[in-house]
This record gives sequence, C-alpha cells and structure tokens, in this order.
Amino acid sequence: MLCYRAALPLSSRTLNYAAGIIRRHRKSIGSLWRKLAPGQQALLVLAYLRKGETFEGLASGFGVGRTTAWRYVNEAVELLAARAPKLRQAVRDAKRAGHAYVILDGTLIPIDRVARDRPFYSGKHKRHGMNLQVIASPDGDVLWVSGALPGSVHDKKAEWVWGVLDELEKAGLVTLADKGYQGSAWAKVPYKGKNKPQPQKEANRAHAKLRALGERANAQLKTWDILDKLRCCPWRAGKLAKAIHVLQLREA
Repeated sequence: MLCYRAALPLSSRTLNYAAGIIRRHRKSIGSLWRKLAPGQQALLVLAYLRKGETFEGLASGFGVGRTTAWRYVNEAVELLAARAPKLRQAVRDAKRAGHAYVILDGTLIPIDRVARDRPFYSGKHKRHGMNLQVIASPDGDVLWVSGALPGSVHDKKAEWVWGVLDELEKAGLVTLADKGYQGSAWAKVPYKGKNKPQPQKEANRAHAKLRALGERANAQLKTWDILDKLRCCPWRAGKLAKAIHVLQLREA
C-alpha cells in the first residue's frame, strides 16, 4: 500500500470547529481515549466529505481499521448534521436578515444503484439519485437543506413533504422557483407555453437571472466530492448535505 500527502481546500477554522464538536461529544459519553485524537478524527471526516475518499483509503492513511474509519465518519456526520438549521429557524433568520426574496430549488444527488431500483430513478435527470430541497439567499448562499427523498419524487411533492412553501408563506417571504413547482400557490415560477407575449418573455428572463444564484447554492454543496455519487446508503444523502452545510457556514 502506497501513502502520500495531500491538501484539503479548507481552513483551520473549520477543522478546529469539527474537532471541538467531537471532543465535547467524547467527553459527554465518557470516551476520552481513542486511537485518533479529536483533531485527527475531524481531519479524517473532512477528507471523506471534501475529497470523497474511500473508507479503505482513509483507514490506510490514518492507520486505523476500515470499520473504525466508517464509525468515526458516521459519528461526526451525525454530530454535524444535528447542528444544521431547521426549516423554521432558517426561514426566521432569512426574514430577520431582510432578504427581498429567497430561492427554492431541488437538486439530485447521484447514487450507485442499478436499473431495478425504480423508486430512486429521476426521469428529469435520467439517472438514479436522491432529491434534496435547498433554500438559498439572493446572494446564492445556502440557508437550508432538506432531508433526502427518492429521485422519482417530483420537486413540487418534495417541498410539500417538508412543508417548505407553507413556512415561507407564513413568513411572507417572496419565493422564486423553477417550473418544477408549477401549481404551487406561493412560489413565483416562470410563465409556461410557446409563443408567449413579449412581457412574459421579459419577465421570464428577469426571473431566470435572479434564480440563477440558487443554482450556485446547489453547486456549492456539490463542490464536496462525496456528493458526486453516493456509494453508501442513499438515505444518508440528507445528513451528508446538512453536515456539509454546517461546515460551509464555518468557511464563510
């Protein structure tokens, strides 16, 4: 087995934050000694999330067993995901921040599945995956990430499952969304149909320009290589995305 040094494009602030969470957790459960110190475990987890390293590679690089690497990663992801903003809190914070509007968009996290797993197949994206709903600020920063639903679930149904537009409407926040949310009473979506009159075309162009930053928010999540294609349990997509969101807040 060959080993080599590598770098992560993350700040020491993020590493220290993750290490602090792990350290406090170990103290709370009375697990004060392990093979890896909290800082090393945090670094292992960041390598898994940011670079998409395999458990075998992490185990070899950090001098632990594969099962230990798996356990360390799952433990830290749970701790981080638990600190992600809840929907009501995120909406309240967006209202307090005075955002003129927010952007609601769905994204598909590809998964390693075969053709018979039809519930995970997205007809829109022509691949297997998990549906995540994301609320972004006008600047394209992630404000909230939902849990995971099968890729076959339509965006409009997914937001209904999580109650996203209901919370946004209660807060009175203007919400921009794409045509996947057509029929939703609160979301502002583009006009549909061919041969639209010029005012509708201009409105759609303005709408798309504002909404494009929502795509930037999804792209930010997917700069973390673990979300390129999940090879773990598909239902973990939501917690992985939430953990990444928490880490991104530290990088900001």
